Amino acid sequence: MRAVLLTGHGGFDKLEYRTDVPRPLPRHGEVLIKIGAAGVNNTDVNTRIGWYSKSEAAADTGSARAADSGWTGSPVAFPRIQGADACGHIVAVGEGTDVARIGERVIVNPVLSRGDDGREAAYFGSDRDGAFAEFAVVPAANACKIDSELTDVELASFPCSYGAAENMLSRAGVAAGDRVLVTGASGGVGSAAVQLAKRRNAIVIAVASRSKAPSVAALGASQVLDRDADLLAKLGAESIDVVIDSVGGPRCAMLFSVLERFGRYATAGAIAGPRVELDLRTLYLKDLSLFGCTMLEPRIFENLVGYIERREIRPLIGASFPLQDIVDAQRAFLSKSHVGKIVLTL
Repeated sequence: MRAVLLTGHGGFDKLEYRTDVPRPLPRHGEVLIKIGAAGVNNTDVNTRIGWYSKSEAAADTGSARAADSGWTGSPVAFPRIQGADACGHIVAVGEGTDVARIGERVIVNPVLSRGDDGREAAYFGSDRDGAFAEFAVVPAANACKIDSELTDVELASFPCSYGAAENMLSRAGVAAGDRVLVTGASGGVGSAAVQLAKRRNAIVIAVASRSKAPSVAALGASQVLDRDADLLAKLGAESIDVVIDSVGGPRCAMLFSVLERFGRYATAGAIAGPRVELDLRTLYLKDLSLFGCTMLEPRIFENLVGYIERREIRPLIGASFPLQDIVDAQRAFLSKSHVGKIVLTL
């Protein structure tokens, strides 16, 4: 089958497009999916460059070869087929899975829980082969049937970004009337968070580049602030109920300043840098709650499928590329010149 193999940590040269990769076989409790489209995410780039390693060299240069270079803190097994976002059809099932599922159109929940308490996780496309291939195998429970008129490209834009955004909103308890500040609002997670917070009838203040402000406003943001703006001056201290942050970096301290007392901060990314400055006096004197969000809360993905089917949220596609042009797709992704998702077609 056609697939892109990640052969090690490093540059674009570590992405190898092949046409002779063996098709995987579903084992007990698994299904085989014919992939129609696969989304590009920060996780793909971060894993390729070894960004998840906490060693000084990795954090500063993105050139880790450390034993903790996988997103769970374990080493990445190479070669690896990446790709956390997937839309396609089930074409075969393993033992113990109902054969009636063959033919179902599905999107993949990329967080693969393991362990009896559900507190351990593997990630589709990181800990096991993912969607940058013609076929992929996942646990049957993670292949979620969907009934939608949207294209494969459009549906492949949802799982990772919208799952992460909805999970942050859920963990932070976003409710109607909350003033929610969304950073990186033109990206995949940020644009999803704007839509999903608006769906909860929150008041959404978004942060994005000036050129992308109209597109972000169209998603439901009541106000769009430039990403270089002084948020404290624009919004005032203690003016925001919830911060949904996928950016991090040196401006993160400002986010804690605009949070009101008993405010909530949720994060699922750090595209501007993983190291931030936090004055613990701000944290405890304001009784703030901080949420790191990876494992999906119960029913998050099931609810997401329902939102899509009922057309309560919509896809936002920045561009699409054929699988063999994955390097061009990642270059476009890293340029941050798009609004929404970059998707690969198969």
